[in-house]
Order: sequence, then C-alpha cells, then structure tokens
Amino acid sequence: MLVLASQSPRRADLLAQAGISFVVRPAPVEERRGPWEAPEEYVVRLAREKARAAYAAADEVVLGADTVVVAADSAVLEKPADEEDAARMLRALAGRAHEVLTGFCLRRGEEERTGVARTLVRFAAMSEEEIAWYAATGEGRDKAGAYAIQGLASRFIEGIEGCYFNVVGLPVPMIYRRLREMGERVE
Repeated sequence: MLVLASQSPRRADLLAQAGISFVVRPAPVEERRGPWEAPEEYVVRLAREKARAAYAAADEVVLGADTVVVAADSAVLEKPADEEDAARMLRALAGRAHEVLTGFCLRRGEEERTGVARTLVRFAAMSEEEIAWYAATGEGRDKAGAYAIQGLASRFIEGIEGCYFNVVGLPVPMIYRRLREMGERVE
C-alpha cells in the first residue's frame, strides 16, 4: 500500500486519476529553505523529511513530495502569503519561462529512493489588470508560484517542456516507474 505524506488535494487527485491506490497520512514538517540550499536540494530534503515523518507499516511505501517554482531570476517561489504576494510572483513569471521542480522520496523502512522532476513552463505576458484579477481569484493561494496550470491560469500558459503532472504537483509517471523498480504492485 502507498502512503501519501501530503495534505495536497491535487496530489491525491493525480494518484487517484492514475489508478494508484493509496492512503493519506501527512505529518507536519517545517518548510523553510536554508540560504545555502539549491532549489533541487531543498525540494528533495523536504520530500525526505515528509516521507520520514509519516507513519507506515513495514510493508507500506511512503511518498513525500514538495514543489517549488524557480523564476527566470533564480528566485524560489513557494506558496504566496497573501494576494499581494501572489501578484508579486505573477509579475515575476509573466512573459517569461520558469522551472517547476518537484522533489520526491519513496520510503519503505530504511530504503529510500529520491528524485527531482523538472518542467519548463512559458507564461504569456500579463497586464497589471490580468495579474490583479488572477491574484484576486485566490486560485493560486495554496500553490507554488501562485498559479494553477489546470485552472484559470491555463489561459496564460504558452507552453511547457516536460511533465504536465509535475506542474500540477506530482510527476506521476516518474513515481509509478520508481514504485515498480521497488517491486511494488501498483493498482
């Protein structure tokens, strides 16, 4: 059985849509990036901490994950604090390409497998009016980079290179392959 160590409804939806059985058992983990941490190291560290913090029986595999957006200027964008912060993030993304990184950790007992999925996303230019409107919708309030590619923000996406599911919050094909490598029967 797979244990999802996350409260993210998007991650749960993605696993369910892929037909992967799981239970949700999140554990609180402080999400704070150290000034020395590269974005890739940060998302893997958080994923590992989440996977280690969640309870699992000996035969269960725990999945921890964390997603950030890395803007063109290398700024790491996590979840916005409020509408003003969301608008600031959208200004940084508008008219540019950025990377979405999701770190994951699959843990069974002492065995751990980690990885990072990277997807390049190209945003269209946005007017101040569009930025204010989208930030006010609140759709991106609980999402890295302050937007939801699968929702209203889809109108601003010009293209992606890489895994779409990663941008939503979980690189499902990569997770599936790693589970199979661990000998898990995925149903």
